[in-house]
Amino acid sequence: MRTRLLPLLIVLMAAVLLALGVPLAVSGARAEQQDVVVDRIDDTARFAALAQFVTAPTAVAPTSNDERRETLIRELASYYDVYGIRAGVFYGTDAPMAHAPRDWYLPETGEVRDAFEEALLSRRSHDPKQVWPWQRNRLVVASPVIRDGDVVAVVVTDSPTGAMRSRILHGWLVVGAGEIAAMLLAIGAALRLTGWVLRPVRVLDATTHDIATGRLKSRVAVASGPPELRRLARSFNEMADNVEDVLEQQRAFVADASHQLRNPLAALLLRIELLAYELPEGNEEIASVQNEGKRLAQVLDDLLDLALAEHTEADLRVTDIGALTAERVAAWAPTAEAKGVRLVGDCPATTAWADPVTLSSALDAVIDNAVKFTPEGESVEVTVACDGGVTTVVVTDNGPGLTDEELTRVGDRFWRSGRHQNIKGSGLGLSISRTLLAAGGGSLTYDHHEPSGLRVTVSVPRSRPLT
Repeated sequence: MRTRLLPLLIVLMAAVLLALGVPLAVSGARAEQQDVVVDRIDDTARFAALAQFVTAPTAVAPTSNDERRETLIRELASYYDVYGIRAGVFYGTDAPMAHAPRDWYLPETGEVRDAFEEALLSRRSHDPKQVWPWQRNRLVVASPVIRDGDVVAVVVTDSPTGAMRSRILHGWLVVGAGEIAAMLLAIGAALRLTGWVLRPVRVLDATTHDIATGRLKSRVAVASGPPELRRLARSFNEMADNVEDVLEQQRAFVADASHQLRNPLAALLLRIELLAYELPEGNEEIASVQNEGKRLAQVLDDLLDLALAEHTEADLRVTDIGALTAERVAAWAPTAEAKGVRLVGDCPATTAWADPVTLSSALDAVIDNAVKFTPEGESVEVTVACDGGVTTVVVTDNGPGLTDEELTRVGDRFWRSGRHQNIKGSGLGLSISRTLLAAGGGSLTYDHHEPSGLRVTVSVPRSRPLT
C-alpha cells in the first residue's frame, strides 16, 4: 500500500510546487526585464532632453556643429563604451543627429525600425517582448524628441540581453533550488506521514498472519496511527479474543467429550468381553462388535490427542534428524518384515530445529501408513536430505497411491479414501501430525510416486523459526 500511496502524495506535492514555482519564475523574469526597460526609458528620456535643443540641419548648413550636439555625441559614445549599448538620435529622414558606435545606423526592418516608426508617431514604443534565458534577442526602446509639440527626432537604444538573461537564469536556479529543497522536505514529510498512517496496517497484517499460522495470542497494539485505524485495531483484537474463546471452547469440548466417553466405553467393552464367554467360540457378530468398540476407543484417543496437539506449543531444539529417522525406521522394521514389506532407510546425519517427540510421532504416522498400504513383496523407502533452509524426510511407498482429488483431501480430519475403509485407522493420525509439525514451523506434504504409490515429505526448518 505504501508503494501506491507514496507516489500519489509525491505527485500531488510536485504539482503544487510546480504550480507555485513556475509563476514565481516567470514573474521574476518579467520583473528583471521590467527593471531593464525602465532603466532604458530613463536613459532615452535623458538623451531626448539633450537632443531637444540641438540645431537641426538646413539647406544652408547641412550639418550642425553646435555645442549641444557635441555634448550629445560625447554622452552617447561614453554610454556605449561603458554599457555596450548602441544608442542614437535619428531624424525622421533616418539621418543621424548623433549615434554610437559611429558605424551604427537605422536598419530597414526589424525591431529597431518598428520602435523608431512608433516613436515618430509621438509615443514611446511598447514594452518589448519578454526575453527568456535561452533566447539571444536584443532589447529595443525608443522615445520621441519633441520640440514645440512636434516630433523632431527619435532616441533609440539597442541593448544586449546577456547580463539580464544571466540574472534571470540565476533567479531561476535559486527558485529551482528552493523547489528541490521543498520537494525533499515534502518527501520526508510524506514518508513520515505514510509511515504513521500505515504502521497500524502493517502491524494488523503481521498479527493477522500470526493468528492464521496458529499464534492465537497475538494482538494489535492500538497506541499509534489515525483514530480510524486505532478503532479498527481495537475491533480486530475483540474479534481475535472471541475467535480464541470459541476455539478454546471447541478444544475443551472435544477433550472433555473424549475423556468422558472413554470410561463408559471401557466398561462397555469389558461387558462385551464377558458376554463373549457366554456365546459359542468364533461367533462373528460378537467379534465384529469388539472390533468396532476398539475402533471407537482408538478414535476417542486420537480426538483427545488432537485437542491436546492444538493447544500444545512445540519444544524446539537442535535435533539430529538423520539419527531420529534411523531410530524410527529400526522401530518399524519388524512390523514391515512381518507383513512382507522391505523398509529401507537412507538417513545421513543432519541437524534442524524440531520437537523430537512431535517429529517422532509424525514419522510414526507416515511410516505406519506407508507400510499399511504397501503390498507384500514391495518396499518403503525413507530418505533424509537437506534442501536449502529445510531438512526433509521423504517416505515413498509402492502402494495403490491416491488420485489427484484424494491428494487434496489427505490429512483432513476423519478423511479416509473410499477404497481403504476396511483398513484399520481413524483418519486422524496425519491430521494430528500436521498440526504438531505446524506449531514448530514444519510441514507435511503429499505427492504421487511413480509408477505407483504415495510420496510424503516431512519438512522441518534448519534455522530457529520466529516466534
